[in-house]
Amino acid sequence: MTRHSKLYRQGMQEMRHHLGDKADALIAKIESISEEFARVNVEFPYGELYTRTVLDDRVRELCTVAALTVQGFSSPQLKLHIEAAINCGVSRAEIVEIITQMIAYAGFPAATNALLAAKDVFDEISD
Repeated sequence: MTRHSKLYRQGMQEMRHHLGDKADALIAKIESISEEFARVNVEFPYGELYTRTVLDDRVRELCTVAALTVQGFSSPQLKLHIEAAINCGVSRAEIVEIITQMIAYAGFPAATNALLAAKDVFDEISD
């Protein structure tokens, strides 16, 4: 995309805050398949939702980790947001606690998969 809206630029800035260097690589990968999908992926969640001021970044990422845990099928996105949560100041213990709480809503298989995804992220960050 050669022209980016103000909302897109704002979204990318917010996305970089949460995802660090992975933000640009992720969007470039998506953009290579669909520019429109990449644009919406930046503008809506990061440009519109994540920039709202009622919740702070820590709470937003904890909510995202909980939602992706309950879905049970979003491991790549869950790993990305576990790392984003850490980038936003969420502790590993808080991430594990949120995943543990989701046992009541997602069941053991989804929560176990999420816990193993968290371990992968924790191990990757420790290396």
